[in-house]
Amino acid sequence: MDGFLSTPIGILAITLAQTLALLVPVLIGVAYLTLAERKVLAAMQMRKGPNVVGPFGLLQPFADALKMLMKETIVPSGSNRYLFLFAPMLTFMLAMLAWAVIPVNEGWAIADINVGILYLFAISSLGVYGIIIAGWASNSKYAFLGALRSAAQMVSYEVSMGFVIVTVLMCVGSLNLTAIVKAQETVWFFIPLFPMFIIFFISTLAETNRAPFDLPEGESELVAGFFVEYSSMSFALFFLGEYANMILMSALTTILFLGGWLPPIATEPFTWIPGPIWFALKICLCLFTFIWVRATFPRYRYDQLMRLGWKVFLPFSLLWLVLTAAVLKLTGWLPA
Repeated sequence: MDGFLSTPIGILAITLAQTLALLVPVLIGVAYLTLAERKVLAAMQMRKGPNVVGPFGLLQPFADALKMLMKETIVPSGSNRYLFLFAPMLTFMLAMLAWAVIPVNEGWAIADINVGILYLFAISSLGVYGIIIAGWASNSKYAFLGALRSAAQMVSYEVSMGFVIVTVLMCVGSLNLTAIVKAQETVWFFIPLFPMFIIFFISTLAETNRAPFDLPEGESELVAGFFVEYSSMSFALFFLGEYANMILMSALTTILFLGGWLPPIATEPFTWIPGPIWFALKICLCLFTFIWVRATFPRYRYDQLMRLGWKVFLPFSLLWLVLTAAVLKLTGWLPA
C-alpha cells in the first residue's frame, strides 16, 4: 500500500481526497451560511426567518438550490456569450482555489507552502477580474458601472489589507500560514495589533462587497450592480462565490489574528476540544459579526467609502507598520 501511495497515481488520489475533505464542508457551510444569515437577521429584527421547508427551515438551502437549477439561463442579446458565462465560474473557482493553503489544524492543509499568504493575496486580487468581465460582457451600462465601482472598491481596500498583513508577517518572520498560527501560542495577535485587526476586518467587509460597503450591488441606484443581467445558476455562482469569500476572509482573520486552531487558554478543558473545532468556532464568530454589521449599519455613500479607504485606513496602517517595525527593532523582538 505504501508503494502505491508514493506513485504519481497514489499522490493524485491523496490530493483529491484531501481536496474533497476540505471543499465539501466548505460548500455545505456556504449553503447553510445563507440560512444562518436569514435566521440571524430575522432574530435581530424580531421576526421569523425561513421556517417552512423542513424542520426549523433546515432544508431551505436545498430548496433554493433546486429553484436555481430549474430556472432558465438567459443570455442578453448583444452580450459576449462566452465571457458572460465564464465570469461567474471564474469567481466561484477562485473562491474555492484559495482554500488550498488554508491550514485547519497543524499539518492539515492541501498545500502547506512557505508563501501561502502571497498565494492568498494573489487569488483574492484575481477576484476583480470575474466582476469586471461580468459587467463588461453583459452589454449593460448598469452592470458595467457596478463592475467599475466594485473593482475600484476592492483595489482600494486591498492596499490597506496588504499593510496589515505585512505588519503581522514582521511579527512572525515567515510567510507560512502554519507558522503564523504557531507564533500566536503565547498571545493572539489581535491583542498587540488591535487597531490593525479592526482595519483588516472592516477591509474584509469591503473586499467581499458586504454591507455597509455593498456599493456594487446598490439596489437604489444600480439595480443589483454587476450581476443585474444574470439568472438561474450563473447568478447562483456569484451568490455562492460571495458567501465562500466571506468564509475565506473569516478563516484568514482567524489565522492572522485569532490564533487559528489554538484554544483561548492552553489548559484543560480547552485542550480537550480538537483544533479544527476551535478553527470552525472562530470562523463562525467572524461570520456572525459579518451578519451583525449588515443588520446594524446603513450603506455608505461611495465618496465616504473611498475616503475611508484612502484617507483613513491607508495612512493609519502605514503608520502602524512603521511603529511596529520600530518597536520590534528597539526591543530586540524581531523574529530570527
